[in-house]
Amino acid sequence: MAEKPKRGIDHLVLAVRDLEAARRTYMRLGFTLTPRAEHPFGTGNSLIQMQGNFLELLTVVDPAKIAPAADDTFSFGGFNRDFLRRREGFSMLVFESADAEADRVAFAAAGLRGYQPFRFERKARLPDGGEATVAFSLAFTTDPRIPEAAFFVCQQHAPQYFWKPEYQLHANGAVKVSEVLMVAGDPPALADFFAGLQGREAVSVTDGALEVATARGRITLLPPDQATERFRGLPLAEAPDSPHFVGYRIGVRDVEALRMRFDASDIEYRPIGSAVQIAPDIGYGTYIEFAAA
Repeated sequence: MAEKPKRGIDHLVLAVRDLEAARRTYMRLGFTLTPRAEHPFGTGNSLIQMQGNFLELLTVVDPAKIAPAADDTFSFGGFNRDFLRRREGFSMLVFESADAEADRVAFAAAGLRGYQPFRFERKARLPDGGEATVAFSLAFTTDPRIPEAAFFVCQQHAPQYFWKPEYQLHANGAVKVSEVLMVAGDPPALADFFAGLQGREAVSVTDGALEVATARGRITLLPPDQATERFRGLPLAEAPDSPHFVGYRIGVRDVEALRMRFDASDIEYRPIGSAVQIAPDIGYGTYIEFAAA
């Protein structure tokens, strides 16, 4: 029996320098956003919840609270602070977890680099204006061949206070994050890392591109020639030579209705087959694609 992909896409971390400006842009694109929130380790965010996964617009709000990294300690705030010193964009990919500690052990068993477990709490603003405490356990992994991206699992300890139907209704019809896209000089060379994340049966190579199935959505690593064919205008501004995230695809209920909305709002987009693509000068350093869910 084939091994099933282990971990679905939970959320994407999108690092921005001006959180309020980014919130306005994403609202103009038709997304509903949660109120701003702050982490106890120096960063702040606003979320775009969909059905089972979400986008996290993230910025640095208090550099003094950012803890330093160490050999066995990953600094979430430090990684995104340093990322933002270079550029804005898609910095981290997060997978869902029912047991972050078990995933941390599994990463180590698969030969992936691991770090000390990390748990935190923060206040969340509820749709009715009230507040609740949400808590998370995280387990990070990185690969020296991919220094511009980090990966972790996220276990929620109070999901009843986090996921709210009111936040999941979007004027653009967004339903889910369906694909994450990276560019890499040699995608097949990274198959071992992604097999450690998702299992060997989840990883395949087609025409030089690496495709990784997850329990919710997929990850696609494209070589530069295929990436420039899909994303007009690559490389991204200030993009590194190492593998990095370049975009993501959102599944929506009605692409034609979305086009009409963008036309009425004078939002520039590019049709690519049956999908719609937003350029990184609008998407804060990242291409955004919309396609039928």
